[in-house]
Amino acid sequence: MGTDSGTRAWLPALALTFNAFVWGVTWWPFRELQARGLHPLWATALIYCVALLAITFWRRGAWGELWRTRSLWWLVLAAGTTNAAFNWGVTVGDVVRVVLLFYLMPLWAVLLARVLLREPLTGPALLRVALALTGAAIVLWPAGGGLPLPRTLAEALGVLGGLSFALNNVLLRREAHRPGAPRVLAMFLGGAVVAGATAAALATQGQIGWPPPPAPGWVVGGLAMTAAFLAGNLALQYGASRLPANVTAVVMITEVLFASGSAMLLGAGQVTPTLALGGALIVGSALLAVRD
Repeated sequence: MGTDSGTRAWLPALALTFNAFVWGVTWWPFRELQARGLHPLWATALIYCVALLAITFWRRGAWGELWRTRSLWWLVLAAGTTNAAFNWGVTVGDVVRVVLLFYLMPLWAVLLARVLLREPLTGPALLRVALALTGAAIVLWPAGGGLPLPRTLAEALGVLGGLSFALNNVLLRREAHRPGAPRVLAMFLGGAVVAGATAAALATQGQIGWPPPPAPGWVVGGLAMTAAFLAGNLALQYGASRLPANVTAVVMITEVLFASGSAMLLGAGQVTPTLALGGALIVGSALLAVRD
């Protein structure tokens, strides 16, 4: 009995860790695809289009449920913006900075929950806001002085991705009474539509290139990433349904470690004492959110 209980405990945690690992190291294959001529926005759109085919085969009736549920359309926009901003940001900027700014989501979650869910602003919530804001100010503080605001495209995408992810989570809580299949479909549809529409608009203006002709290098890489995203999502569903929500959230924060460690090893990011201090405050805010 003890062995079975232990297995039931560590398998879900291992599944969640795998999902965090997938998201923590996705910056590298996205950069490899970009080196082969496929912009991260196009890559995101294509990956999620393939995933949509798999979901359609699995739950064909989810399309009708999504179409009839207008409130889920906001989830399409929020989830799509999250994926497009995060994948683009970690491809073109310092991975460590982008991931830390993305994890400002507890700050946005408090504010959005107040507006959309009418949740009160409690003392612990205000403490989390203060910690996240202080950490963000330290991370964004320019060396030459000035306001601590995003100064690069990657930094702005990191902040936007965290904001839209917080909105995504608040909307999921608001729509928790609905069946799971249309909610999952909405999130994957958003990844395809928002990234694809943004890429098409930028390509039309000449700011990014159109997808290159099919070639084994990026086609195989894209299919491999699709499989990794689907596997990570299944692992998330498995682990999150078997562990308490606070344990799930703590394990998922390991994404910061996977992203930072892989970025430093491969030369795509660096950790300075100032960045480490700001990052510690941001992650501390996220951990407090878990505790509350």
